[in-house]
Amino acid sequence: MAAEAPRRVMILAYEQANVLDVVGPIEVLTTVGRDTGKPVYEVEIVAPSAGPFRTTCGLPLTAERAISEISDDDLRGIDTFIVAGGNGSREAISNAELIAFIARAASLVRRVVSVCSGSLLLGKAGLLKGKRATSHWGCCDLLRKVSPETIVHDDAIFVRDGEIWTSAGITTGMDLALALIEEDHGREAALFVARETVMFMMRPGGQSQFSQTLLSQAHDKGRLGGLITWIRENLDEDLSVPKLAEKAHMTERTLARAFLAETGETPARFVERLRVDHARTALAGTDRLAETIAARSGFGSMERMRRAFKKHLGVLPSDFRARFGTTVNAWSREANGHHRHIDLQ
Repeated sequence: MAAEAPRRVMILAYEQANVLDVVGPIEVLTTVGRDTGKPVYEVEIVAPSAGPFRTTCGLPLTAERAISEISDDDLRGIDTFIVAGGNGSREAISNAELIAFIARAASLVRRVVSVCSGSLLLGKAGLLKGKRATSHWGCCDLLRKVSPETIVHDDAIFVRDGEIWTSAGITTGMDLALALIEEDHGREAALFVARETVMFMMRPGGQSQFSQTLLSQAHDKGRLGGLITWIRENLDEDLSVPKLAEKAHMTERTLARAFLAETGETPARFVERLRVDHARTALAGTDRLAETIAARSGFGSMERMRRAFKKHLGVLPSDFRARFGTTVNAWSREANGHHRHIDLQ
């Protein structure tokens, strides 16, 4: 790895870009090779105008070059082209020069990445037609309007479709940067960076942007508030639609309509996502046997839990625990000399 020439990375920013969308990926990427003094990535910030620009938090950053200064030959030498997000993205999508530059860059670089609402700019440039993509949860509907042919994954941390990678809000740009490192230089390099930056290794791309448990709490005060609270506290009970309808003193059809109106989901999907949320918390934060977790989460069997994880998170329980295994519990087990293999496959 050390013998390779540094991969050139260009980050496109603009007025009111989010500071962490810019510096988060930079910090993660430039950590590789920092211990040897031989950089693996060479990063440059560009913007519509050279010089300082204001980020959403008010902190100024500096663009080394204006986009008008960048030739096709320059772009051909770029490995990864990253478009930052931020409050300024709404205005930036109406900047014809900026959108044209993004389209030109995408045709010449190896891969294209967006962080947060930077996906809006990719969509406006026509890069997401027929592609799977994600964005900050608050921008997904707007992304559909900007690029109607995009298959938008509202709940993903990041999505890769070919050589176009899109990520959700802010810190997920750092998760995506770790995934780029793993693709370029292998898992050991990504693990090194995760340890150095004290990050999880790694949040899977399919992981939810936010906890279903937190979402359920947002509905505690509605018409179904009492029932939702009871569901959350009794995940190992029979939570079939007939049982829930009986508990709520409703017909099954009325319950289904009420759930869709209040949560946007069917009762069955809502319950399954809560169970996945409960199980992933236990897998990451405890050393309980997987079978015990499956039972306490209400799955009843390991096979049902596997299927639910694959459906909602895109990974198996074993992969999830492996990636989130650097918890206090894992460290304490190792420190105390207790080593137990838990087969979740």
